Amino acid sequence: MEKVLLITGASGGMGKALSHFFAAQGYTLALHFHRNEVSLPESEKVAHFKADLTNEREVEILVAAVLQRFGRIDVLINNAGISRSGMSWKTSSGDWRETMAINLDAPFYLSKAVIPGMRQQKGGRIINITSVVAQTGFIGTAAYAASKAGLIGLTKTLSKELISSGISVNALALGYFEVGMINDVPDDVRRQVIDTIPAKELGKPETVFATIEWLISDAAAYVTGQTINLNGGLYS
Repeated sequence: MEKVLLITGASGGMGKALSHFFAAQGYTLALHFHRNEVSLPESEKVAHFKADLTNEREVEILVAAVLQRFGRIDVLINNAGISRSGMSWKTSSGDWRETMAINLDAPFYLSKAVIPGMRQQKGGRIINITSVVAQTGFIGTAAYAASKAGLIGLTKTLSKELISSGISVNALALGYFEVGMINDVPDDVRRQVIDTIPAKELGKPETVFATIEWLISDAAAYVTGQTINLNGGLYS
């Protein structure tokens, strides 16, 4: 049976890259967006769904719409995220709450919404996209690092709750890749970041594609609760 993937934040960066890769592999895709439209055209096997993921009711409506369209959700990829830079003592409560809402509340709401269907079908995969910054910390990323660290904790807890139902939950802790937030920083900062990476280069999205494709395969059914580091040597 063809797997149905729900990918959040599919309109840009890593989400866009994931969408195009899995479409090329023939998967059925439910692509979430909020403000920016998804670039991958809709088709029999690709559908777009708009929602504010910080609103639990909108998340419930989103998941219900995906189930109505495709009948099931086999894989949830919690990719949507934001980063607000600034020293901790200059971070506003609004920026803190917004970062937590998108990076941590939303994956919780989404997981909560898809779990009943996955339990009923006796199987599923949840992939949470977190960050090396959650493991190492980084100057000016208090809210982002805390939210992504929380996502690792959520991953571990859900994995223990769900493996008996045939559902695995894992996280990918990404370093700096050719697609994603690194493209939003000035060139001089980008060069400084690359200098800190032992591999001395940005990661290629194909590394992420291959890791996720393995995690959602039957071969990885026994793998759960793991945080897989894809970071070019920044943290191990």
